[in-house]
Amino acid sequence: MIHRRQLLQAALCATPWVGVLAQTPFPSKPVRIIVPFGPGGVADLTARTVGQALAQAWGQPVVVDNRPGAGGMVAGELVARAEPDGHTLLLMSNATAVSAGLFKTQPFNPRTDFAPVSLLGLFDMAVVVPDHSPHKTLADLLAFGRAHPGQLNLGTIQTGSTQHLAAELFRSQAQWAAQTIPYNGTPAVLNALRGGQIGAAVEILGPLKPHIQAKSLRLLAVMGEQRAADFPGTPAVRELAGLSAFQVSSWNALAAPAKLPKALLERLNTDITRVLNTPEVAGKLGALNVQAKASTPAQLAQLLDNDIRRWTDVIQKAGIALQ
Repeated sequence: MIHRRQLLQAALCATPWVGVLAQTPFPSKPVRIIVPFGPGGVADLTARTVGQALAQAWGQPVVVDNRPGAGGMVAGELVARAEPDGHTLLLMSNATAVSAGLFKTQPFNPRTDFAPVSLLGLFDMAVVVPDHSPHKTLADLLAFGRAHPGQLNLGTIQTGSTQHLAAELFRSQAQWAAQTIPYNGTPAVLNALRGGQIGAAVEILGPLKPHIQAKSLRLLAVMGEQRAADFPGTPAVRELAGLSAFQVSSWNALAAPAKLPKALLERLNTDITRVLNTPEVAGKLGALNVQAKASTPAQLAQLLDNDIRRWTDVIQKAGIALQ
């Protein structure tokens, strides 16, 4: 009798979340996706697209909560301290990895304070020149830059952004003695291109598409693993001789607080994968120049770890001051 009572008590005390999960359907209330960027950008629109599909599948609202500021630390701290019940998620991105190497301290550890759930999608960055540029190809641009050091500068958005670090990595691997010039936003970069203050720029492809299609900008190359679906005639940087190892893509993903129960992690991953594989969601993301792509939690954790290592190395080699 004592043995049976002890077994019963042990079963009731062990893994308390299991009992909760068995009794409470998920989600039992609205789910919040905390986005560390303002409304209207690729991350925000990706979160809203996926969130709408999940809301339909779950029968509960999915609310996008924009919390920009401090390099993602405001949003990250909010999720890291949230109840690990699956109702608060973080829109994680390559910017999460950049911040790990850019800031002296953070109120959370991006490797240990979150439970990676799934990748959501990949999107390209691009090398562009103004329409009046004499450089018709990336090879032309690099050949001129190498022959005339200091005469062609490379523009990006603000110091420490993924675009800025991608430009630094590209400049280094291409052995191009250009200076990277950071601006306070994409419009300022475009104005500098048109005005001749910079000879080329690195920026996310999506916002540049209308300008490329209107022929006010010339797309020389994309930085991803393969050519962009909308511009199949434009090569990837890695197709150029000597740059076969170069590959940079931006990405968005979802993560939860670290102590999320395994059953909930698996449920979230399954549901997110399912909606990303629907033609409707893939099509909406494709219109944003985002390639819908799910992953396992382990694959996302590995991607985050690899990017933290990569961008920390770029930051150190470029001599970028820590914030």
